[in-house]
Amino acid sequence: MFTPGDTSFPEAKMSTIADAVLEDRDGVLVSIEVTAGAKSDLFPAGYNEWRKAIGCRVAAPAVNGKANKAVIGIISAGTGVPAASVTIVAGLTSSQKKVRIAGITKERLSGLLFSKD
Repeated sequence: MFTPGDTSFPEAKMSTIADAVLEDRDGVLVSIEVTAGAKSDLFPAGYNEWRKAIGCRVAAPAVNGKANKAVIGIISAGTGVPAASVTIVAGLTSSQKKVRIAGITKERLSGLLFSKD
């Protein structure tokens, strides 16, 4: 299991982590687990195997939609798609969210998430 802040994804874990990403005709649907009020923004921030969710940390507090806006911003920046193409489709008031990223394929997203620096 990955620890919070662990952004390294060994080859053996890539297929498991890909379980958090589903492709549909509009793009991809990503299961994420958000930690609001973190020290810094980070995506991906580990992986929760039990929930099959990719971690996402945002410094913004979970108040008045600030954390949700930060989630959209960090995912947009990390994937290179416009913020208008990132939508939280489930879990607006929960740390467990489903996010749709339009205009990207599962393969492309996986490449971005698992790229070696």
